[in-house]
Amino acid sequence: MSAVFFGIVAIAFAVAGWRQIALPPGSEALPMEALGNAAMKAAEGAVTLGISLIGSMALFLGVMKVAEAAGLMTVLARLLRPLLHRLFPQVPADHPAMGAMVLNVAANVLGLSNAATPFGVRAMQELDRLNPRRGTASDAMVLFLALNTANVTLLPTHVMALRTAIGSHDPAAVIPTTLFATIWATGLAILSAKWGARWFPVQATENPPSPATAEGPPAELPPPYPRWANMLALAVVVAIIPVTLAWGRSLSPWIVPGMIVGVLGFGLLRRVAVYEAFVEGGKEGLAISFRIIPYLVAILVAVGMFRDSGAMDLLIAPLGRLTGSFGLPPEALTMAALRSLSGSASFGYLASLLKDPAIGPDGYLGVLTSTIYGSSETTFYVLAVYFGAAGVRRIRHALIAGLLADLGGLVFSVVICSWLYR
Repeated sequence: MSAVFFGIVAIAFAVAGWRQIALPPGSEALPMEALGNAAMKAAEGAVTLGISLIGSMALFLGVMKVAEAAGLMTVLARLLRPLLHRLFPQVPADHPAMGAMVLNVAANVLGLSNAATPFGVRAMQELDRLNPRRGTASDAMVLFLALNTANVTLLPTHVMALRTAIGSHDPAAVIPTTLFATIWATGLAILSAKWGARWFPVQATENPPSPATAEGPPAELPPPYPRWANMLALAVVVAIIPVTLAWGRSLSPWIVPGMIVGVLGFGLLRRVAVYEAFVEGGKEGLAISFRIIPYLVAILVAVGMFRDSGAMDLLIAPLGRLTGSFGLPPEALTMAALRSLSGSASFGYLASLLKDPAIGPDGYLGVLTSTIYGSSETTFYVLAVYFGAAGVRRIRHALIAGLLADLGGLVFSVVICSWLYR
């Protein structure tokens, strides 16, 4: 991570310095001054973002604590054990990490990034408990991060809300395109994380296992549900797809309130002290939010300097001229690059494109950029938050897997949008 951090900052400095030296005498534009201002602004924004996460962290980790106390995570883990055990053979089916990953994936499927982040942070912390080499990302941690950069998405709620506000005639047009792109991107994320583990092995000399992590024999795992129950669950998931296509816009406002009421109600039925459990989880959310602020400052400062130095424009402009003939104009390529770097910047850029009368929300470019936004993730942000919460410094191939997942989302967004709308 140190090399990535320094590399981004150094490139930004070099580009801004070159632009400063090339300025004509008497020019009022000062790229180096702008670079310094970008760093300070990004640092302030990172702290603001970290503080703004406190509420959502406390809320959703409180709900998660109730679900854990009520045994809901064990139910979900048993139901998904056949699939998740194949993906994460190192994680016991009844371990808290499994339940947290299930809720994280479910939130991402429904497009609830605000809810997915607290669950993902908790899952990464629990995975670190199983990690024999603290400070170095395990194979399970890398795979989980890759899944968060390319999770199958049934309901891209943020994009649909923006398209509705701008006046799209079909806000839900991005549901099938996003679903198609994220299915393939998720497959690519899994393959890159699995194959990358062979090329980036954990060195035997790194961080010997801490005695504190040594545990006794694992607890007896609960048996998986019968095959018919797993098949029924799969049928329900498949049935959700046409439901989201037909009524996704109407159902999306019900998701978060329904989840909160459902989990708290389930806890009461299981005689859990839901208020006490919720408060306990909220305390954990508060502590996590403050812990990740330094990591956010580091990565967002680097990203802000890279963007405002002009380095990203130098990279995108020549590529955009080459990819335009393949259905990927410069605007869409810029959208993809911004999405990996900054969620707020990419969302603002998407809004500006959709508001442009020459583009609009329902034309090819409008649907394509909307699909790209819904099919990729702010990889650098996710990496900083998730690994920062777990104290991971050696990220191994996590960044490569995440960027390949973003690339997969971009490529398959172009494929499906070219087929349907070009």
